[in-house]
Amino acid sequence: MSQAVYRPIPRPSDYAADAALPRLNLGLRPALLAALLGGLVGVFLLSLALGSVRIPFDQVIIVLLGGEVERASWANIVLKVRLPKATTAALAGAALGVSGLLMQTFFRNPLADPSVLGINAGASLGVALVVLSAGTVGGALLAGFGLAGDLLLVGAAALGAGAAMLLALLVASRVQSRMTLLILGLMISYLVSAVVSLLLYFTIPERIQAYISWTFGTFGGVTWEQMPILAGSVLVGLVIALGTAKSLNALLLGEGYARSLGVNLRALRVAIISATAVLAGAVTAFCGPISFIGIAAPHLCRSLLGTSDHRMLVPGTVFMGGILALAAALIAEVPGHNLILPLNAVTAIIGAPVVIAVILRRRNLQQSFGV
Repeated sequence: MSQAVYRPIPRPSDYAADAALPRLNLGLRPALLAALLGGLVGVFLLSLALGSVRIPFDQVIIVLLGGEVERASWANIVLKVRLPKATTAALAGAALGVSGLLMQTFFRNPLADPSVLGINAGASLGVALVVLSAGTVGGALLAGFGLAGDLLLVGAAALGAGAAMLLALLVASRVQSRMTLLILGLMISYLVSAVVSLLLYFTIPERIQAYISWTFGTFGGVTWEQMPILAGSVLVGLVIALGTAKSLNALLLGEGYARSLGVNLRALRVAIISATAVLAGAVTAFCGPISFIGIAAPHLCRSLLGTSDHRMLVPGTVFMGGILALAAALIAEVPGHNLILPLNAVTAIIGAPVVIAVILRRRNLQQSFGV
């Protein structure tokens, strides 16, 4: 009779995913998380000081503390323009980064991001239906000349993202294979994109311009009245993501191993898709389809922290995503000039080289995703 072999349950630092990452003293990781938080605060303050009008750092601090500044216009610029924009960027970056992390782990694909579930495509379809069917007056509002148009855009994008989320949850409840779910999500995205292309083909140029302006993406369209909705949605999604951290660690070692530890794979699948849909759907509804942050932030975090332990990666990606989003918004502002670049162009310019560099530095990228 063969003797049973004792196999200890791996610690997070023992995961096969960590074999492809640089070795790092475990005691340094909390310090690195603190450094990321400090970097987020620093970039946040920098975004309040720089822009078409440069405001001294000390005056920015005085404004935030409620004191009187040298120029009254500086207080208006900081409180009414730059502070809500920076807050939106930090929230959106955190949401997109964590949703990208969830998708990469769930699908074991280093290039996965929220768009693989069709959420961004669903939001785009909702906006396209409203913008391209609007009349001349409605088109002017939707182009950004009125609060009603902005709210209508947000509502349309939210409904489209919500519809995509419900469809993704329905498919996930019936499909067991993650690869099949990935393919179906991509096909849904292609199908929705085709419908949007047909709408664009049969509409007039004025309405097309309004839709294209939305696709550029922006962090400057969220008001203080809308902020609680965006912040609440992001908070809910982040809480769900944190709650799945241990299960995601087990999933890195395979579905069979995760199931042997008592992980409910069906419930985990629903939780991951729900968190991703809430995070990405809220950001897309309020800011437009922001690209590359969801791919780049998790990669940078894995390389910096030297681990695939999601208990470290989730908060780290929150900070890293916020830093990337704030940096992109700051570059798009072109400090010192009255020029604003398309946000998605800036995120692609920043994100693509980052992803390429991270991938080229890894000798065994597949091990980071348990494949």
